[in-house]
Amino acid sequence: MAYQSERTRTSIRVLQIIILGMCFVVLGRVFYLQIVQNEVYEELGRKNSLRQEIVSPARGLIYDRFGTLIVDNQPIYSITITPSLFQEESTPLLASLLEVEDSVIHQQLKTAKSYSWHRPSRLISDVTFEAFSSIQENLWRLPGVGHQIESKRHYPTPMKAAHILGYLREANERDYAQIPDIRLGDNIGKSGLEMEYEDKLRGRSGVEYLRVNALGQTLGTFEGEQSGLNPEEGNGLITTIDAELQLLAEDLMEGKRGAVVAMEPHTGEILALVSSPGYDLNRLAGRLDRKYWYEINTDSTTPLFNRAISSRQPPGSTFKPIMGIVGLHLGIITPETNIYNPGQFVKGRSYKDTAPIGDYDLKKAITFSSNTYFFALMDRIASQGKLNEWSALIKDFGLGVPNAIDLPSSNRGIIPDSTYMNNAFGYRQWSLGDIINLGIGQGIISSSPLQIAMMTSSIANGGYRIQPHVVKEVIHSDGSSSPVEPAKERIDWVKDEYLDVVKEGMRGVVLEGSGRYYSKFEEIAIAGKTGTAQNPHGIDHGWFTSFAPFEDPEIVVTVFYENAGFASTSASPIAALVIEKYLTREIKRNYVYNYVKTHVPKQDSEEPEE
Repeated sequence: MAYQSERTRTSIRVLQIIILGMCFVVLGRVFYLQIVQNEVYEELGRKNSLRQEIVSPARGLIYDRFGTLIVDNQPIYSITITPSLFQEESTPLLASLLEVEDSVIHQQLKTAKSYSWHRPSRLISDVTFEAFSSIQENLWRLPGVGHQIESKRHYPTPMKAAHILGYLREANERDYAQIPDIRLGDNIGKSGLEMEYEDKLRGRSGVEYLRVNALGQTLGTFEGEQSGLNPEEGNGLITTIDAELQLLAEDLMEGKRGAVVAMEPHTGEILALVSSPGYDLNRLAGRLDRKYWYEINTDSTTPLFNRAISSRQPPGSTFKPIMGIVGLHLGIITPETNIYNPGQFVKGRSYKDTAPIGDYDLKKAITFSSNTYFFALMDRIASQGKLNEWSALIKDFGLGVPNAIDLPSSNRGIIPDSTYMNNAFGYRQWSLGDIINLGIGQGIISSSPLQIAMMTSSIANGGYRIQPHVVKEVIHSDGSSSPVEPAKERIDWVKDEYLDVVKEGMRGVVLEGSGRYYSKFEEIAIAGKTGTAQNPHGIDHGWFTSFAPFEDPEIVVTVFYENAGFASTSASPIAALVIEKYLTREIKRNYVYNYVKTHVPKQDSEEPEE
């Protein structure tokens, strides 16, 4: 018994020593963690109680030339997800609260994982306040789910200007690779000024640290060393657009297909630019309206296509003024050179001329749009082997070359030379008809309404090639600004005497020729040129390019009206009303406005002089 008692006491002492040793180990560990490693674990604990939220910057605002706000921002709620923290069994609950299918959550989660497991990614943008509130109430059941207060574009004026302003869309993988500082789900400019000035409008994201409890619920903003980073607002843009003029041009083109370009001829400032039909930017702001997006992408009238700068159409008789300038420079004609028009130009076969029979000098040929005169001029240019020189001179006016406008997808058009003709038809396989048709702006030649406006500006401003542009000034976040300085270059071979006779001919178009019906206006001296672009698939397209006032031009307006028939009764009145509005700030000729609004395109059997 004594032996057992001793043995028991020994076991108890050993157990006490073990327990005591374990206590020392635990106390030592506690001392190590609490005292020695205090700074390390305090930081880790703080991180576990904090949640990092990305604060999106306010995108830069956009104004018209007079300071009218035309694009601003509207706050929206977006839901985010951090894949490493999210529990996928919560998917049905999250989908229910957001009123979307489970598959939407699965797909967005998959995309977020491919982007980053540990960084929050945008899950759903522009959710309703009710959905946002429901998410907040259920955050304890949704680990890894957070939110951001962001913004979407808002358009406070009635003008649309969709092809100028452009829209935002979610960035794709290629965008992530090319653009620094964008995250999954960020919206970036995909057209218009939003795309062209993306780097200036976007701004810089900020960071905010929030205190959270064990259930992931927000307790407030963390104040301390890790106080976050304030977002930097994007730069603003002051455009060259006249909002009232833009609104009128859009109204005049409603229900029509075509384009209007109004520009200041001395500076290249775009005053108004309309491509019709257009689309509603409000329905593309915030969360994508997929049904509407599908509709405008499949619409046969191609509303997303910018007809003002991207279309390629034969310019028709609007090309005749520049033909006259080139003919004078090449010495093939003088202002007094007379060419007889018998009603047709005959060489190999007959080419119709609708101008009255008689003799024509250059001024008269422009005024009454004699095809014979310009067929003969082009024939002489080609027969003297000057096709390539002709092509180079035309390009000096901005046709057939890039124009550097600050909008995406502008078209350079086609001004052919011998190499182009060989490639198009085969070496020396092009015919006489292919060449002389160039003289009246038909055949293989093509241009956009913007290019014809540029050409007209060079005629109106005394022979300067100007760079068209939509942004006048960039406003920085600190309040300073940087003016845009577009190029302006004298076309050195153009002489005043060339321009004078051509401008007189264009003035004659409005006083005596095909533009007299609606462009003749006692208060404003308008000069212009009508034109028809032949359309083998239906009614011809109408062109009218113009400038005013005649003696000291302040505005150039070019109108292209698809399937409209004669420009004199379709495109011309639209341009005249835009000029009237810009120079007088009102429309006095309501009968012309009513005519445009009710115009029905038609093509008569007898074509007027265009």
